[in-house]
Amino acid sequence: MTKKMGILLPLFFCVNVGFAEDFISEFEYGQMLYQNPRGVSCVPCHGDRGQGAEIARYRDARGREVILRGPDIRHSTARQIVEALRKGPGVMPRYFLTDKEIQAIVTYIREVQSREAER
Repeated sequence: MTKKMGILLPLFFCVNVGFAEDFISEFEYGQMLYQNPRGVSCVPCHGDRGQGAEIARYRDARGREVILRGPDIRHSTARQIVEALRKGPGVMPRYFLTDKEIQAIVTYIREVQSREAER
């Protein structure tokens, strides 16, 4: 390796690492987080597009069937989504996501909603 390459290689590495987050869009980042934030996916409760999904089905003490469903979040406001992710209402777990991660999830949900409306 020449002396010039020895100097340029670390510089090239630093520049590329600095731009690494630009390799995926905010939508793609939000999609990845939605599918697996902190090891627990949003999909089993909210569906692959935010439409809501059945979480569990069981019988209560009186023998009545109870269906626990995750809500449809496609029409939730950004504020409602942020509050849910921060406070974890009901059976919703808290994920301790950063503001940037939450914004990416909101962007993903909005884009999915927009694409469905165009169909």
